[in-house]
Amino acid sequence: LDKSVAEATEQRKAENAEYKDLMANNGAAKEVILFAKNRLNKFYAPKLYKTPPKVELSREDRIFVNNGGTPPPTEAPGGIAGTGISVGFVQLASARAQLRKDAPAPPPETAAAYSKKSEESNSVMAMMDLLVKDLDKE
Repeated sequence: LDKSVAEATEQRKAENAEYKDLMANNGAAKEVILFAKNRLNKFYAPKLYKTPPKVELSREDRIFVNNGGTPPPTEAPGGIAGTGISVGFVQLASARAQLRKDAPAPPPETAAAYSKKSEESNSVMAMMDLLVKDLDKE
């Protein structure tokens, strides 16, 4: 009986660690997707773009800056491309690296006339919404 209880405890601990890791990765992925969606909104739908919060100076720092001083340095944002989003997973190699070694295909003979493709940008946004919903379900 003690042996089966010990095995069950070990199994629960392993499942708990796996669950916590999965939830952390899902949270990081959701944060990255929402950040990318906000960046796309800046270009495609400026009305939906949310600006980052302004840095609030303390009373002493405001007085110092108003008298000609320089504001105190802020911490450099870490994470992905200075966004402050920290992620625990990294891709080390890609299939594109192999493709870069080969010569690129020649460009097409003529280019078609420019036409706005708003449906494609909306489909990207819809896909991002779908990914976020899937992460929420999991």
